[in-house]
Amino acid sequence: MNQLIQILSLVPHTQIIGSTDFCIGDIQFDSRKVSKPEQGVSMYIAQKGTQSDGHRFIDSSIEKGAQVIVCEELPSKINPDITWIVVNDSSEALGLIASAFYDHPSEQLKLVGITGTNGKTTTVTLLHQLFMDLGYPTGLLSTIVNKINNTTIPSTHTTPDALQLNKLLREMVNTGCECCFMEVSSHAIVQHRITGLHFTGAIFSNITHDHLDFHHTFANYIQAKKTLFDQLPVDSFALTNIDDRNGTVMVQNCKSHIYTYSLLTAADYKGRIIDNSFEGLQASFNNKEVYFKLCGKFNAYNLLAIYGTALLLGVNEEELLVKMSNMEGATGRFQVLKNDQGTIGIVDYAHTPDALKNVLSTIKEITQNSVEVITVVGCGGDRDALKRPIMAEMACQFSNKVILTSDNPRSEDPYEILKQMEEGVPVSFKRNVLTIENRKEAIKTGAMIVQPGGVLLIAGKGHETYQEIKGVKHHFDDFEELKINFNL
Repeated sequence: MNQLIQILSLVPHTQIIGSTDFCIGDIQFDSRKVSKPEQGVSMYIAQKGTQSDGHRFIDSSIEKGAQVIVCEELPSKINPDITWIVVNDSSEALGLIASAFYDHPSEQLKLVGITGTNGKTTTVTLLHQLFMDLGYPTGLLSTIVNKINNTTIPSTHTTPDALQLNKLLREMVNTGCECCFMEVSSHAIVQHRITGLHFTGAIFSNITHDHLDFHHTFANYIQAKKTLFDQLPVDSFALTNIDDRNGTVMVQNCKSHIYTYSLLTAADYKGRIIDNSFEGLQASFNNKEVYFKLCGKFNAYNLLAIYGTALLLGVNEEELLVKMSNMEGATGRFQVLKNDQGTIGIVDYAHTPDALKNVLSTIKEITQNSVEVITVVGCGGDRDALKRPIMAEMACQFSNKVILTSDNPRSEDPYEILKQMEEGVPVSFKRNVLTIENRKEAIKTGAMIVQPGGVLLIAGKGHETYQEIKGVKHHFDDFEELKINFNL
């Protein structure tokens, strides 16, 4: 517990009404979770969200036991038994308060965040795997899962809310973790979920068309990512991919030490691909030749980011490269299966046009464009609709046949989503496109029509083990379906 007055010393506020002479025992921003703690008092933070305004539930939170209210606007009638703290931004205040409440855990370990459109999950997952193999107690915060050493904690968002995040970091510190690697989404940055955290370093992977339903413009999306680097402390490091056109933009106002990685030009961490196959990559990193189990140019970038990060955190280079050569890929990221006819099946999370292009380009590079490629792909509902025709167009550009299907339609009509995707199909390619709304049937059809020795790519869901339809999650696993249809 922390004294309220100590917490408030770190939080910008415009007004305080009532006593601050007590300890905070619990903090909530969801009024339904407010209760009286065994020790100290309960604090409710009223946030203005995209779906609802937490100020509407102030009275409800007080009825449930909240004694301290943090808000942007005072109600017309002020309960004199309550302490009121007025702030300009409740979401920002939540981040700062959460960090203080859990005694600033991010300052007690080496916290490294990665942001970008593609590659975040693979990079943090492999960093966690690597540092555990090197003997460092390590935490992981990712889209797929959160981990404290090898203990798994299910993940529901790319970045947890500020309270969950600081609680997890505190548990990591308490169990002796020395490092933590986390995905930092653009949503989390804008919504102040990472406000109050101290980063030892940050990595930029790349940035392409995504989440414009939330950010509205690509410029806003870039600025959201850039904020992570703008706010880095001077004693941290920023590692950026300068092969991406926005790689230098990300670090323009950065106060920390700036480092670069590249496959194309001179950089602090320079890579070169020597050989690329479904079995793995042979590459040179800073003139040291090494073999990796992961394949594809996009993974070469992920591995370069990992290499640079580990060196910046003080890992011995020789030991590092030995450990990296044994690393396995993340679940649902270019997961490869091969049947007895030599046909390759790949499950990948690619759900943006650029990610899909990267995966299909890698397949073309490895096969030297000599085999048939069939792509099964869909687009999620209640998400960026602008990318739907672009996704279909990209699939057609790099495939011999395409099957458009459903992918987490959520509250939307899946047939309407598919109609929007079909708008991106070139007229000359229409005879090579099937539309099968049922994803199970789409995968089965793809497995039936792919030629022996060809490649079947199932894109969009990757690690997900469900289909979300009208608010209900039904079990569905692309990798399971692929194995069934490959008779494995």
